[in-house]
Amino acid sequence: MRISGLLCLIVLVAWSFLPAAAARAAEQPEPGEEGPARAARIGVSIADPAPPRGPQEGAGPFAQLVITNVVLVNGEGAPPRGPVNIVIEQDRIVRIDTGDAPQAAEILDATGMYALPGFIDAHAHIGTIGQGLTGPLTPPEYIFKLWLGHGITTVREVGAGMGLEWTLAHKARSARGEITAPRLIVHSMFPGGAISDPERARRWVRAVHRKGADGVKLRGGSAAALKAVMAEARKLGMGTSHHHDQSAVYGVNVLDSARMGLDSMEHWYGLPEAMFVDRTIQNYPPDYNYSDEQWRFGQAGRLWRQAAPPGSEKWRAVRDELISLDFTLVPTFTIYEANRDVARARDAEWHAAYTWPGLKRFFMPDPRLHGSYHFDWTTADEVAWRRNFYLWMQFVNDYKNSGGRVATGSDSGFIFKLFGFDYIRELELLQEAGFHPLEVIQAATLNGAELLGLADEIGSLVPGKKADLVLVAENPVRNFKVLYGTGHMRLNRASGKVERVGGVRYTIKDGVVFDARKLLGDVREMVAAEARREAR
Repeated sequence: MRISGLLCLIVLVAWSFLPAAAARAAEQPEPGEEGPARAARIGVSIADPAPPRGPQEGAGPFAQLVITNVVLVNGEGAPPRGPVNIVIEQDRIVRIDTGDAPQAAEILDATGMYALPGFIDAHAHIGTIGQGLTGPLTPPEYIFKLWLGHGITTVREVGAGMGLEWTLAHKARSARGEITAPRLIVHSMFPGGAISDPERARRWVRAVHRKGADGVKLRGGSAAALKAVMAEARKLGMGTSHHHDQSAVYGVNVLDSARMGLDSMEHWYGLPEAMFVDRTIQNYPPDYNYSDEQWRFGQAGRLWRQAAPPGSEKWRAVRDELISLDFTLVPTFTIYEANRDVARARDAEWHAAYTWPGLKRFFMPDPRLHGSYHFDWTTADEVAWRRNFYLWMQFVNDYKNSGGRVATGSDSGFIFKLFGFDYIRELELLQEAGFHPLEVIQAATLNGAELLGLADEIGSLVPGKKADLVLVAENPVRNFKVLYGTGHMRLNRASGKVERVGGVRYTIKDGVVFDARKLLGDVREMVAAEARREAR
């Protein structure tokens, strides 16, 4: 009797927990759909899908297209040469020479222009859910046209914040040429805080792989779970990227994760921590609160000075081991630039005509929003960040000079940084770090293709690769400013007038020729129409 009574009691207790367990299961989002689940919790609608490509948006691919009289910058480190002709059939480059163009070919006269490989943004997001708290989300069409309008033909979307299924649908439509968009490589965000068990972590990776994710983006979590994610991803042939969040960096810094098989570190978190010599934890002030983003980013700007100095034994040991592991740095200098000069980033000239109204509001200080943290940003904060940049840039340049791979990413859509425009700013910042302009272009093209496992297809202008090109009517090797959608301002000394020159003229993706100026004109009209709608 006592045993039967005990069994009944156990059954009753277990039964009482079933509704709560069922509720928790119902709340657990499907793998890859954590972003839409969060959107539902905070009352935000995810962005509508991009519309079909219009009849005037892009021409081709052609049976045969010849770009004539162009100066070639091939992306592989070779100096500019030309004029040459680039012969394209459908979506492939078949010949680069100085011969006559075939009679039946479609001709694009590029006299005076420079041809570069299509740019690769190795760290990007198609908007962010949090921005929905300030108004309608930026439409994907708007973001895609800003990217293509600046010569970006391939994007690694690290996070799939609108949901994996939504993002993969856009990837497929782009591959079929149904929308005006770059090629998309999609990493799904691992919910590290919610999954600490290694077996659950492996199941999550398998689930997003079945859906079609190209890779996994890590942000934090237990060391055991992260190790399981990277092992499972490698087994399935998936890419991995990692933002080493301060909440978990003590357990797994950049060197730890590289040893686990990580492909690329995003930004720079976790790298100074791998070079600590007189401490094991960052020197946080006593009243520091990571959840207050001004504290978080303000103190992040003081972190590089706590690491081993340039050229020291520890510095060189970390650098050399990362290189031996074929590890890639994606520094995204541009996304932190506001920290060293907030007025410059806030008042950039392109915001007036090109920045979505809700995105402008999202950039302004607001404790609810990620990246909108300049609540009381001081001269001391900016000085600290300038010193931070100096050391950070030294490491990145040293890494490149020592044989390491550096790829170009922007992380735009946060902290006053606009899609497309601030990818070009990243090129300028790589040059500031010490890269020769041709090394910058290599980081923006071939290195990104190698990171993505696509170097046989894209990343340089050579016969056999896909027809992904950027055509610009000025010399970007001399001056990257000519790639901005707003062009470069200079004085015409003969006329005495100030002129705007440059801007990408054509972006060619998979053999489809897009008029970059028209795409940016569409963006200006979208922004103006949204401003009119809000004014009603």
